[in-house]
Amino acid sequence: MLVAFSVTPLGVGDSVGDLVAEAVRVVRASGLPNRTDAMFTTVEGEWDEVMAVIKQAVDAVAAHAPRVTVSLKADIRPGVADALHGKVEHIERRLAGQ
Repeated sequence: MLVAFSVTPLGVGDSVGDLVAEAVRVVRASGLPNRTDAMFTTVEGEWDEVMAVIKQAVDAVAAHAPRVTVSLKADIRPGVADALHGKVEHIERRLAGQ
């Protein structure tokens, strides 16, 4: 499964980048395939392991913020591997006219 999520600390001022970086650090340390862009971090794996990593990422932010919001979107497709790269590669091939 793929899960794209974002964690937003509230009540810590205008700049939240340092706390968001803590969430991303947790994801990268997990060893699961992942990708971070300007809006979301996407993680690939089995349900329990992905959700555990997201919880750890939220907990890391919540340790420094009085309130945290989480947005996520999941693509649950049993039997599909490496969707993190495969979906993007499919689009790139289409854009290249293949």
